[in-house]
Amino acid sequence: MIRKIVVINSKGGCGKTTLSTNLAGFYAANGYPSALFDYDPQDSSFRWLSQRPEHRANIHGVAATHQPAANLTRSFQLRVPPETERVILDTPASLKRMDLIEILRGAAAIVVPILPSIIDSRVTATFIKDLAAEARVYAPTAPIAIVANRVRRNTRAFRTLVEFLNGIGKPPVACLRDSQNYVYAAEQGIGIHEMPENLTRVDRDQWRPLIDWLESTQPDAELLESRQETFMAGPAVDSLHRAVCDVQ
Repeated sequence: MIRKIVVINSKGGCGKTTLSTNLAGFYAANGYPSALFDYDPQDSSFRWLSQRPEHRANIHGVAATHQPAANLTRSFQLRVPPETERVILDTPASLKRMDLIEILRGAAAIVVPILPSIIDSRVTATFIKDLAAEARVYAPTAPIAIVANRVRRNTRAFRTLVEFLNGIGKPPVACLRDSQNYVYAAEQGIGIHEMPENLTRVDRDQWRPLIDWLESTQPDAELLESRQETFMAGPAVDSLHRAVCDVQ
């Protein structure tokens, strides 16, 4: 059963690629045949895949911004292996509406990373309203999760961010600390969950609420089977999983 997870925010530099690659790494390492779609012209996720060691679980990569070869169709370019169970979409900061529709269509879940900055908070709040309106049409069963990214505990910026998100009724599902572990993982083409557990225990704990939230959305098997080729997913649980953000 294919589950399509979209990582998106109109604000650049908020960690969309970091979340996308680490999600793909987590699922692949835990036995879910996975695919990673890179919709950003910078190809950051695709380059991450090119650095992935051969002995690691395979992740199928798609450079979605590249033009198909002359004898290929767009749908053929976006195909995934038949055994694929998780599809992660890494998106750019700026999207044309038709591209946004393609990305959202059939999503099982939408993840919006945000940095602890008042500017990022306000921009993202506006973006979420617009995103929710499009999602109601093109991904009506996909809930939206906010992930506080690169945060530092006991800072005013972090407290302000959490208060702001609570105030707009979108508390963060997970809070991920600012850690060099993400830098080391990116350099090696792996994810946090593929690094030694004794070095990443705190980071793994912080990812758990997001993983639990993503896996709590239950697809409808009959609907999913009829829409496999376009990565369509079925109904999801409406309620948000609210996790305590214990950032270290």
